[in-house]
Amino acid sequence: MIPRNACLRIAFVLCAFGVVSLLSMLSRPSLVNIRAVDVVHLIGTGMCFGGGLVALVVYSRSNQG
Repeated sequence: MIPRNACLRIAFVLCAFGVVSLLSMLSRPSLVNIRAVDVVHLIGTGMCFGGGLVALVVYSRSNQG
């Protein structure tokens, strides 16, 4: 089982990567004419947020011991 503190660190790192990636995507001028590589970038960003959400759920559902 993963220690409780590790889940919180994993969630923080994944959400930080997701925010940085999303902000870099939104600052590109190519967002108007979205390409396949931009779609893959958005999918990866969503996966970071999803993994962070799962880590937060595991953190909140784990026992206090």
